[in-house]
Amino acid sequence: MQLVEIARRLGREAGALRFAAPVAYVYNPLEYAWEAHRAYIERYGTGRPEGVLLGMNPGPFGMAQTGVPFGDVGMVRDWLGIEAPVGHPPREHPKRRVAGFACHRGEVSGQRLWGWARATFGTPERFFARFFVANYCPLVFMEESGRNRTPDKLPRAEREPLFAACDRALRATVAVLSPRYVVGIGAFAAARAGAALAGCDVTLGRVPHPSPASPSANRGWEAEMRRALEHIGVCCV
Repeated sequence: MQLVEIARRLGREAGALRFAAPVAYVYNPLEYAWEAHRAYIERYGTGRPEGVLLGMNPGPFGMAQTGVPFGDVGMVRDWLGIEAPVGHPPREHPKRRVAGFACHRGEVSGQRLWGWARATFGTPERFFARFFVANYCPLVFMEESGRNRTPDKLPRAEREPLFAACDRALRATVAVLSPRYVVGIGAFAAARAGAALAGCDVTLGRVPHPSPASPSANRGWEAEMRRALEHIGVCCV
C-alpha cells in the first residue's frame, strides 16, 4: 500500500537525523508505534477523501502513545477501533514515558478533533469518506526538563533536512489521495503545506488548532472549526 510505504520511508529518513541541545529526547512513533500507525493507514487511508487535515507533529500524550495523529487513547481505541502493541523509544524522558494504550492521560487536542468528527459524522467510515488526518512531522522533541519543543523552534540547520523529508512525504501523500483540499490545523501546518505543495492542483486552507494552549479554542473549538471549513468551501452538514 502506497501510504504505508510513504510513512515507512518518512520514519526512516526522519529517524536518521540528529538534533542538538536544547533538544534532549526525540521520539519517533513511526518506529516504536509502527503497528498502530500502519493499522490506522490500512483501515482509513484507502479512499479518495475530499480533504486532508494536516497537523504539526505528535503530542506526548497523543500520537507519541498510540501512533495515530491526534491520537488520544480513548478516541483511538473506542471510536477509531485501533489498538496495537506499542514499544518504546531508545531513550525516554522520566516524565514522559510511553505507556501506549495503557496511558491514562488524555490528549485534549485529540479529544477535540476526533470528538468533532464523531459529533459531525457519527461513524469513522463516514468521516474518512470525506477526510484523512495526517501529521506533517513524525517526531516528538523534548528538552531536558520534559518541555515539548515544536519543529518550528529547531535551528535552521536541523529544520532544513527534516522539512525536506516531511515535504516529500506530504507531496507523495497528496499524490496518492488526490484531495481537493489540504487544510493545515494551525499556522505551522498551514505554512508547511503551502511551501511543500506550491504549484500542486490543490486548494490550501487553515483551521484553528484545538490545543488547550489556545484561548479561543477553549471557548468553543468545534464552532470555530466549522466556520473555518465553511470559509474554505468545505461543508460538513
